[in-house]
Amino acid sequence: MSEKPTFSVLNRRTQLKRIQKTKFDLIIIGGGVTGAGIALDAAARGMQVCLVEKNDFASGTSNKSTKLIHGGLRYLIQLEIGLVKESGRERAIVHSLAPHLVIPEKMLLPLTKDGNYGALMTSIGLKVYDVLANVEGDDRRKMLDKNETLEKEPLLTKDTLLGGGYYSEYRTDDARLTIELLKTAATHGAEIINYCEMTDYVYSEKGKVKGVVCKDHNTNESFSIHSKRLVSAAGPWVDILRKKDGPLNHKHLYLTKGVHLVFPFEKLPVKQSIYFDTPDGRMIFAIPRGRVTYVGTTDTAYDSSLERVVTTKDDVDYLLDAINSTFEGITLTEKDIESSWAGLRPLIHEDDKAPSELSRKDEIFVSESGLISIAGGKLTGYRKMAQRVNEKVISTLKKKHRGSLPRSTTRKIPLTQPSLTDLSDVLLYQKKINAKLDTLGVALPFYGWHLVTTYGKQADTIIDRAVKQGDKITEETLILAEFWFCLHFEQINSLADFFVRRTGRLYFHIASVMQYKSLMLLAFTEALGWDISRQKKEMASLDLLIIDATTFYEKEF
Repeated sequence: MSEKPTFSVLNRRTQLKRIQKTKFDLIIIGGGVTGAGIALDAAARGMQVCLVEKNDFASGTSNKSTKLIHGGLRYLIQLEIGLVKESGRERAIVHSLAPHLVIPEKMLLPLTKDGNYGALMTSIGLKVYDVLANVEGDDRRKMLDKNETLEKEPLLTKDTLLGGGYYSEYRTDDARLTIELLKTAATHGAEIINYCEMTDYVYSEKGKVKGVVCKDHNTNESFSIHSKRLVSAAGPWVDILRKKDGPLNHKHLYLTKGVHLVFPFEKLPVKQSIYFDTPDGRMIFAIPRGRVTYVGTTDTAYDSSLERVVTTKDDVDYLLDAINSTFEGITLTEKDIESSWAGLRPLIHEDDKAPSELSRKDEIFVSESGLISIAGGKLTGYRKMAQRVNEKVISTLKKKHRGSLPRSTTRKIPLTQPSLTDLSDVLLYQKKINAKLDTLGVALPFYGWHLVTTYGKQADTIIDRAVKQGDKITEETLILAEFWFCLHFEQINSLADFFVRRTGRLYFHIASVMQYKSLMLLAFTEALGWDISRQKKEMASLDLLIIDATTFYEKEF
C-alpha cells in the first residue's frame, strides 16, 4: 500500500475546495452503511458522487448493531419471505467481498421446555431458511438432540433443554465494514467527508432541490455543494431532514432501541454463538468475540435524544435475567459488565404493531422537491438497498445522463486492497501475522487476531510502520502504528473515531482506551496541531463515551 494519503483528513482542505467547484451527479447525506453502500454503487457506475456526514462515519446505527451479517431467521415467523431470501443470499456475497470482516459463525438455537420454538417448527424453519439463502454443504442446518446440544454448549441449563438447531450465520464489525465501503468508494472517485453537516437545502427557481449548504465542523466554515440529485440516508435523522424539505405525507419513522452488554470471556465462556429465546417471546444472541462475549439485543420503543442514546438499568436487568436463566452456573451481575452500547433502529411505522414486530424492510420516499430518502432496512441488505436507491436516482435523470450508466457492479468489487479471497485465506494470513509478531518478540494475546479481523491484509502496513518506529515492538508502538494508518487512510478526526469506529476498543477492550487515551491525545496533537482547547474538548468527549459505556442510567435522556 502506498503511504500517500488517499482517504485522509490530511488532504481535507484541498478536498473541501474541490467539492465547491464541482456539480455532482449525486450528493448523499449520511455516512452510515446505507450511505456508504450508495456511494460505492453510484461511483462504480461512473457517477460523480459526494457524501457528507455531520459526525464521524458509522457513528450512528451503523456502529450499534448486533454485528452480524445474518438472514433474519425470526423474520420467517413474520412471513417476510422476500426479506429473508434477500438477506440470506447477501451474506455469502458480502463475505466474498471482505472475508476478514464477514466471518462464518455457527449458531446454536437451544430448544427448551415451554420455549417459543418446538423441534418440528424449528426444523422446518431452518430448512426453509437454508433453501431461501441457497445454503450448501456443511453450512446446512442440523437438528441436535439434548446430548449433542450440550456437547456444543455445556453451559446451557440442562433441566429444561430438549435439543437444538444448528445453522450458519456471519459475524462482522459494522463500523469497519462501513469504513471499507467508503474507502473503496473513494478509490472510484467519490468525495467522502466526515464532520461536514448539511444545514440547509439549495433549491432551483422551480422548487427542486439542487444542492446543500454544509458546515465544516473543523473550521466552522459554511459553503454550498451542488448536484443533479440528492439522497438522504441519515438513519434515525431521516424524518428530521424530510421535514426540513416538506411534509412527511403519512409515512414516518418508528425508532426502537437496541442494547448490547459486553462481558470478559471468562465470565461468560460460551464455546460458540447462541441464539436463545426469552419468556416474553424475544430472541437474544450471545456471541464470543476474542477476549469478550457480548449479548443482545433489546427492542423497545424510543422517543428520546438522538444524539446521546444510553443503556438503562431496565435494559441491563432484562438482559441479565435472560442470560442467567439460560446458562447453568452463570450468575452475572451489573458489576461483571465490561462495556455496553445502545443504538437506534430507524423502522417504518405500522399501526398496531409492537416494536419487535415491525418490518425491517427498507422503503424509499421521494418528495415533491425531488429529495430521495431511504429508511428502514438491515445491515445485511446494504448492497441491495444501494442498488434500489441508485436505480431510483437514475430513473429520475434525463435520458442523456442515464443512458450511459451501467448496472451495479458491487457484487464483484473487493472492499480492501490487497484483498483476501475466502475464510481459509484469512486463517492462513492470520497464522502469518501471528508468526510475524512472534518473530518481532510481540507476546500480546489476540493482537494478531485483532489486526487481521480489523484491517485484513492492511495489517502488514501497520506492522511495517511499527517496525519503523523503533527497535522494540510493544503494544504502544503497535497502537501508534494503527493511529498512523487510520490518520493517513481512514480520515480520523477525533479520539472517538479511533477508539470507537476504527478499532472497536471502547466496546471490546475498554481498558486499553483508558490506558492509551493520553498517548493518542499527544499523537493527534502532534499530527493535527490541536490547541489546548481542542485537547480538552476531545478528552472530555471520550471520557463521556467511556462513562456511557460503563454506566447504566435510571432513564433515557
